Parts: sequence; structure tokens; C-alpha cells
Amino acid sequence: MQLAKIVRTIAPVLVLAGCAHSEYDPYHDSGIFWVKDAAEYQAVSMQIYAQATADIATFVADSSWSAMPDQAVDPLLPPAIILDIDQTMLNGAEFQLIYERPYSNEKRDAWGREHAATAVPGAVEFVKAARAAGVETFFVTNRPCEKRAGNPDPCPQFQTAVDDLREIGIEVNTDQVSLSGQQSDWDREKLVRRKLIAESYRVIMLVGDDLSDFVPCARTKVMATCETPTTAESRNAAMRKYQHYWGHGWYILPNPMHGSWTSVL
Repeated sequence: MQLAKIVRTIAPVLVLAGCAHSEYDPYHDSGIFWVKDAAEYQAVSMQIYAQATADIATFVADSSWSAMPDQAVDPLLPPAIILDIDQTMLNGAEFQLIYERPYSNEKRDAWGREHAATAVPGAVEFVKAARAAGVETFFVTNRPCEKRAGNPDPCPQFQTAVDDLREIGIEVNTDQVSLSGQQSDWDREKLVRRKLIAESYRVIMLVGDDLSDFVPCARTKVMATCETPTTAESRNAAMRKYQHYWGHGWYILPNPMHGSWTSVL
């Protein structure tokens, strides 16, 4: 009887201890701190953008080149580069570290409005080099359009994204930035927006931190032209299928914090 009483007394304590142990603690997430503080992260980012910068002249001069595998190349089209924003242009490690779990788009939107943006090393210099070479730059992000209380704008997050880019020194026109949901057929599958840009431009480079910035159907959720959920195997197959583009028209930045890769874990 005494043993049973002891078990009943300590059981709730053990359960709570187990829950506390398993609760995610961002301050124990080495991936966040690697992006936030590591010299290696900065070096890798600068290395990627240095290679992309060195390739600009070659792809501008080669009017038969496109970084869009299915683009029917029109040599008369002006050149353009498509970039992601978060973890491609902007370093969001600080937000990943301090926001109160669970994640929500509202929390990310509020952070962007209340804090100055921080650039990924090499990103600003790359965009300026591209523009100096006569290349148009487009920023395709999956930040979603969501109504904000007291604001009639159906996509107030658009201005936040524009402001973020301007804060790191990149001026943009309204037609250079696109968000998920900004148009009825613009969901998180970015291929639709990439193809729209490719109708008017010869896309010479794709730059991002996620497989979905380069290939379609990289997420488990079925969207747009995708017919079946992705798997770890299908993602790796897509990576290998286009291996000749990596570092040659396609430039991927490291992001161990979040992304479509987590959907197949």
C-alpha cells in the first residue's frame, strides 16, 4: 500500500518532467545559432553569391541560356534573375530564436514590421551587380497575404516585404515582388509565378534556400500542378535530375532552420 501511494504521488511529476524534457527549446537548436553566429555560415553564403556574381556576364552574353528547364528561350527577351526573400536575401535567425512557439504568420509579419531587416552575407552586393549588368531582379516569396485587423488592404504583408528589402539597401518596384495568395492562382507552389516572369524575361538564374525555389512539387501538400505528395525519395530524385544546374544557374543558400525539407521528416 505504501509503495502504491508513492507511485501515485510521483507519477504526475515524472510525466511533467518528461514533457518539459521533450519540449522544443530554440536555445538548444544549433541550426539557428549556426545561421545567426557562425563564421562558416557567412563564408558559405558569400561563396555562393560570389560564384553567382562571377557567372552573370556569361549568362547575359549567352542568349540561348535559361535557368528555367522548360522555358522556350527567346533570345530577344531581356535577362532576369528570380530570388527568394527569407534566408536568401534576409537572415531571419534572430526571429527563429526568440518568437514564442508555436509559429504563426502573424508573428512573422509583426516581427518584420517591428525590427530592422538583416541581409544574408553577399546578397545585396549580388543584386546590385546583377542590376549593374542590366539584369532585372524579381523576388518571389511564400510569405502569405492575410488580412490584418483594422487594415482594409487584402495583402498588407506585401508592404512589409518591400520595406524589408529596402532596409537592407535593395530598392524595388511593386511588380518585382510577389507573395503567396497575392493573386488567386499564386499559392505556395512557386512554379506558377516563375513561369509568369519567364513569359517576359529570359530567366538566367534562380536563387533560393529551399528546393521549391527551383523545382515544383517539393512539399508534401499537393498544390498547383502537383498530383501526389512529395517524399524524401522524390525530392532527392528531383535534385539529381537537375544536378547540372546546381552552381551553374541555380544557387542554393543553406537553411538548417526550416523549409519544405521538414515536411518529409
